[in-house]
Amino acid sequence: MVSGTATNMVTVRPADTGLALVNPDMGWTMHFYSNVPENYGSKLEPVDTLEDFPGLSTVYLRVPWAFLEPEEGRFNWALLDTPAQRWISKGKRVAFRITCSENWLPFATPEWVRKAGSKGYFYQFGKGRDEEAKTWDPDFKDPIFLEKLECFLAAMAARYDGNPNVAFLDIGTFGLWGEGHTMMSSQVPEEETLAIIKRHIDLHTKYFRKSLLCLSDDVAGHDKPGRHFPATDYALAKGVTLRDDSILVQPPPRSWYHAEMAQAFWPRLPVILEHEHYGSSKARGAWGDGSLLLKAVEDYHASYMSIHWWPRELLTENRDLIDRINRRLGYRLCLRELSWPREVALGKPFHVRGVWVNAGVAPCYPGGFPALTIKDEKGGIVSLLVDEDFNVRELKPGPADSAAGREWVREFVIGKIAPVTRSGDYAVYVSVGQRDGTPRLALPLTGDDGQRRYRLGAIQVSR
Repeated sequence: MVSGTATNMVTVRPADTGLALVNPDMGWTMHFYSNVPENYGSKLEPVDTLEDFPGLSTVYLRVPWAFLEPEEGRFNWALLDTPAQRWISKGKRVAFRITCSENWLPFATPEWVRKAGSKGYFYQFGKGRDEEAKTWDPDFKDPIFLEKLECFLAAMAARYDGNPNVAFLDIGTFGLWGEGHTMMSSQVPEEETLAIIKRHIDLHTKYFRKSLLCLSDDVAGHDKPGRHFPATDYALAKGVTLRDDSILVQPPPRSWYHAEMAQAFWPRLPVILEHEHYGSSKARGAWGDGSLLLKAVEDYHASYMSIHWWPRELLTENRDLIDRINRRLGYRLCLRELSWPREVALGKPFHVRGVWVNAGVAPCYPGGFPALTIKDEKGGIVSLLVDEDFNVRELKPGPADSAAGREWVREFVIGKIAPVTRSGDYAVYVSVGQRDGTPRLALPLTGDDGQRRYRLGAIQVSR
């Protein structure tokens, strides 16, 4: 941080610390359950929430419906709540996918749904329907299946919709692994899939009216490039965002297919990426040196990236890559410059001037308002000054070294009427948060007071 010496003005130009930021609507998601419950949180002790993994904001829980409702109307919510609370206690969030089709489990949809009369198909993985096979898909449009699924979603939404600890929820009730395709399972005819996908979107949006929902890009076809498809356009119109589960599954140049599709989503909603299981990606020669993962973040304007493997193995072998991704993933609000008077008079207006930049790849979806906090030598708040006319949501994302800055000019007054403020020397802190001045967003600055306010310098207040 460099201070200027202009007459009666203090000017600071803070440097970006380069540190990973944990903020709402962005960050790394840790696959605690990745379909199979043993992957990948089973090696973590109950006290271990991976505080050493930079930028980890969310624990991701992907499990079959059958594990959550083994008997009709009797729910095993502890499967979700137990790991969730470990992360929530550390200020992190949780995300879900509930699946109805798994190739490693005979009944991902509870078997009692079949016994209640739902139609369905046994299938061989990769070969299609086979009555002699052991794995079963429901008929995803069957009225009995949809009735039972709707009851489950209503119960789940009653617990989790609008919960501030929930980051997002996948619409994962159609297709193998919840990815929106059946080409390797029961092979639903293509002409039937659009109506089914819309029905499943409608069921989720009916009950999850507050929490962010997302849909797999594979509903459009896993390898079909293009920006607009009926299923994803329908999802976007319903306020559902995009998730791509297929990053680095195949070697270049087929590392991903739907960055173009993401361009319709990211200006409004956070885009979520999931890379292939790290070990499998390396074995296929798809991972390379990992630089393509950062390119995917750039191309998709992604806000979330997965930890789709044993987390510390991924971290140990890719620390530099993870650090580089953290400097671009989601939004990154940087205060390039701020000036204020060295001395101000109580009750009299003064101006601050500065420049804000978003050096990430995505908008700051939650928004926020910059504030100055004036503190005494004991750390007590003497004055809190919020600019409600400047919303950081409007900062356009751009390259770290050339993102477009937006000028911040604001008139403030310290000690107008009350509270009683004494003359003296005080510290100046900057923060971004709610309209009432409560800090919410981490900034890449030094001098954090532990509440996401960052010390910039000093000011003298006189009568």
